[in-house]
Amino acid sequence: MKPLIAIPMGDAAGIGPEITAKALMTETVQRAALCIVIGDRKIMEKAMEIVASPMKLHVIKDVKDARDDPSLMNFIDCDNIDMDQFEYGKVQAMCGAAAFEYIKTSIELAMAGEVDAVTTTTINKEALKLAKVPYIGHTEIFGALTGTEDPLTMFEVLGMRIFFLSRHVSLRDACDLVTKDRIKDYVYRSLEVLKKLGVTEGKMAVAGLNPHIGEHGILGMEEQTDVIPAVQELQAEGVPVVGPIGADSVFHQAKQGRWNSVLSLYHDQGHVAAKTLDFDRTISITGGMPILRTSVDHGTAFDIAGKGIASEISLVEAIKVAAKYAPSFRS
Repeated sequence: MKPLIAIPMGDAAGIGPEITAKALMTETVQRAALCIVIGDRKIMEKAMEIVASPMKLHVIKDVKDARDDPSLMNFIDCDNIDMDQFEYGKVQAMCGAAAFEYIKTSIELAMAGEVDAVTTTTINKEALKLAKVPYIGHTEIFGALTGTEDPLTMFEVLGMRIFFLSRHVSLRDACDLVTKDRIKDYVYRSLEVLKKLGVTEGKMAVAGLNPHIGEHGILGMEEQTDVIPAVQELQAEGVPVVGPIGADSVFHQAKQGRWNSVLSLYHDQGHVAAKTLDFDRTISITGGMPILRTSVDHGTAFDIAGKGIASEISLVEAIKVAAKYAPSFRS
């Protein structure tokens, strides 16, 4: 039986609706999962027209009414966009509020066990703020609405997995977050996420923070004071972890299969590695929650919204990853 994946269509003014329409046309997605899109019918019909989708909307109110038919897009209509006010490529409070409703509905379906996973498209942080949504982005929304205090972000790209010790903070603050206790906590929780996804073989590698992992304190003390002690204590506790390993080589080693994952010590350290390897196929997984969520890892691309030229590759990959991990996650 195919996994059932909920897809909130994202900010209506961005590329989310278009890439959703494109992705669901592909044989890859149709083979991998049964998808239910949550959004505004008027916007989705417009997106389907823009990308010349041959599919028809199958509007449903109950997940049980979804049909596994490649000619149909199963769709829950929130009917929350006023087309008289709508503009492509513009930050609008209406679109921020609407996008939040799509996400909230998807989370409710997953929490109720009606779908196996949620795969998100793109939202705009400014639009959320204008709509007075009290969360900065997807991860924070999912954390709050699932009761998860500190969700973990994991990237997967071409078999390489990356966790992040910190996300949306300044580089100065990120360095201050590199502490022994935080590293130990994140390694333990990251390995639990991997276990839940069915990944039980291999070791996690902790990246270094400073060039040449500090050269014994010459280029920075964080490795000496926090990273090395954290890894040593974890190893003494029987945890399958190594490090620190220089950030200029650890991701390459992981891509070769030497490590089952890498703990990146700040946002861009791991983002650059993943997106340089394959930007379109870098998929974000939010871990540590009671539900499975995967996501594209690009923005709303307001500059090309409504033109039908946005690539659906990342969304196709995100749906594939959700379908791959859904059985392990359920068990």
